[in-house]
Amino acid sequence: MGEKALIAMSGGVDSSAAALLMLQAGYDCAGATMQLFHNEDAGIPREKSCCSLDDVMDAKQVSAKLGMLHYVFNFSEEFRTHVMQRFADCYARGATPNPCIDCNRFLKFDALIRRMHEMQFDYVVTGHYARVEYDEASGRYLLKKAADASKDQTYVLYALTQEQLRHVRFPLGTYHKTEIRALAEAHGFVNARKRDSQDICFVPDGDYAAFLERFTGETWPPGAFVYHGETVGEHRGIIHYTVGQRKGLGVAMGHPIYVTGIDTAGNRVFLGENADLYVLDAEADDVNLIAVPELKTPVHCAAKIRYRHPEQPCTAWMTEDGHLHVHFDEPQRAITRGQALVLYQGDTVIGGGTII
Repeated sequence: MGEKALIAMSGGVDSSAAALLMLQAGYDCAGATMQLFHNEDAGIPREKSCCSLDDVMDAKQVSAKLGMLHYVFNFSEEFRTHVMQRFADCYARGATPNPCIDCNRFLKFDALIRRMHEMQFDYVVTGHYARVEYDEASGRYLLKKAADASKDQTYVLYALTQEQLRHVRFPLGTYHKTEIRALAEAHGFVNARKRDSQDICFVPDGDYAAFLERFTGETWPPGAFVYHGETVGEHRGIIHYTVGQRKGLGVAMGHPIYVTGIDTAGNRVFLGENADLYVLDAEADDVNLIAVPELKTPVHCAAKIRYRHPEQPCTAWMTEDGHLHVHFDEPQRAITRGQALVLYQGDTVIGGGTII
C-alpha cells in the first residue's frame, strides 16, 4: 500500500483538484473537512464562505466521486480560541490582523496534522498555491512561490515549521488556476465553477466592528480624532479604523486625510496626509524562519507587508531581542501592526513575523 494522504477539503475547487492529483500520483487518500462553525447561522452567504454546511456537502460529494472516505472534524473550539479570539484581541490593541494566517498556523497545519498522526496518515494535503522542496545542501524544507503568481499563497503560509513542511503537500503549486478549473470540469466536479471564497469567513459582509461587539460582548467608546496634535473631531471607537483608511472618517479637512495611527491607551485615532503614511522601517515579533535557522547578519532581500502588496527590496536582520527588523530601499505606505512581514529571496520564503 502506498503512502497515505489526508486531504483538507473546504468544498472548493482547489482542494477537490488537490485530492484528484494526489490520487493520480498513487497516494491512498481520504478527505477531511474542518467544521469550524455554521456560516448560515452568522448570516454569511454560502458563496462568500469556506466553512458552511453546503461546503461540507460539496466536499463529501467530490470525495464520493473519487472513491475516497470523507471525515468531518469538529474544530470549532480550536477555531474560536486560536482564530476568532486572536482576531478580536488584535483589533482591541489597535492592530489589524490576518486571520487566514492563524487558521493555517493553528488549524490546518497544527490541529489537522495532529489528527493526521492519530489516524496514521503520512501527509496533510491542501489546495494552497505554493510549493515545498527539500534542499539537500542545507537539510531544510523550503517554501516556494507557486507557478501561478496571481494565486501564490506563500504569504499566508510563512508560519509553517520544518516539521510541518515535512508532512505537507501542495499539489497545485505547479499549476495555474485556469488549469485547475479545467481539470475539475473534465472530471465532472460539482464545484468546478464555484467562486473562490472571499473576505474573512466569520465576519458578515466585512463588518468587523459588528462582529467584534457581538463576539466579545463589549463596546468601544468614542474618542478624539487628532490631526497634527489638535483634536478635530470624534471617532466612533478604535475598532472602526485601520492605518491607511480614508473612507468613512466623517471629518472634513478640505483635503484628503488618512488614519496614520491608533492610540489604544488614550483612545485616540491620529490623522494625517498620505505622505505621512510612508516609512522606511518595520519590525516584527513572533518570528518564524524557514529557509535558514537564523539570520546572523543583515541580508538584502524583498519583503511583503500585506497579502496583495508587491514585495519590495529591503535589508533584514534580527535584533538582540529576537525581533525581525526590515529597512526598505524605498519608503512603504501604511505598514500596519498585526499584519505579516514576510521575507523572500527570489521565489523562496526566508521567513516572517507579525508587525509590531
